[in-house]
Amino acid sequence: MLDDKKIKELVLVSLVADAYSLGAHWIYDEKQLESLDINWNELNDAKSIWHKGKKAGEFTHYGDQSLWLYQFLQNEGYFNAKEYTKLWKTKMDIYNGYIDSATKKTLLNIEESIEPCGSTSTDLSVVGRVVPLLLVSKTKDEFLKNVNDFVVITHNSEEAKTASKFFATLLWEVLSGKDIEETILSLKDEYNTKVQSYIYSGVASKTDSTFEAIRGFGPACDIEGGFQGVIHLLCRYKNFKEMLVNNSKAGGDSSARAMIAAPIFMAQAGANMKMIPSSWLNISATII
Repeated sequence: MLDDKKIKELVLVSLVADAYSLGAHWIYDEKQLESLDINWNELNDAKSIWHKGKKAGEFTHYGDQSLWLYQFLQNEGYFNAKEYTKLWKTKMDIYNGYIDSATKKTLLNIEESIEPCGSTSTDLSVVGRVVPLLLVSKTKDEFLKNVNDFVVITHNSEEAKTASKFFATLLWEVLSGKDIEETILSLKDEYNTKVQSYIYSGVASKTDSTFEAIRGFGPACDIEGGFQGVIHLLCRYKNFKEMLVNNSKAGGDSSARAMIAAPIFMAQAGANMKMIPSSWLNISATII
């Protein structure tokens, strides 16, 4: 059983990553990124129209949903997918943040009593919301089952299930003391040729600039492109802040990439919360 304090720290890390990403999240234009009125060393108000009104220290809709899961699990001994789906729908029915297409389709499926209710979305973002499930997972197999049961609530596609399994396994193994890059490469043979190509290209890009690598893979929301981007970040950086800053400067769906990479980075032996700038911890939710 993992230490509750460490799990709470990893949840906090994923939320910090989202809050930091908020400022430049979903800014795609390269010229706009270069001239963006933003302090890259601090948390910032949202600059994109999609998060209009969100202030420094708040979360994107990704972080909000991850926090809901954490709060739901705090007094639970296991993950009850049906009960969480009810809670998620109740929250979404009154949510005033951005409602993405996966959410819209899932809500429609729930209303029409379609099971499973998840959309067929191949967005990467859901993978970054699984960290709280460590709270109710005593073994790797239990964690992977909980992750799958959670992911399909909103993202019931083979791509989302596969990506979440890969990164959840990576997180678990790194928490067990294994090296990130070595584990990434050791896992490749368990996956199909498409995922293997993501792994190879992501690892191979570790000496490239993050801006060029992520723009080359594709900075958008999809797993294809985002998967490689996360691998790049994890293999390139030894400095937490530098990783998140350069990820955000690359634009696009920076939060989806950051929410996966950040907790895996911090799961490494020797990593600690002192690596996070203290001002970044001024987020709108108190976790620890």
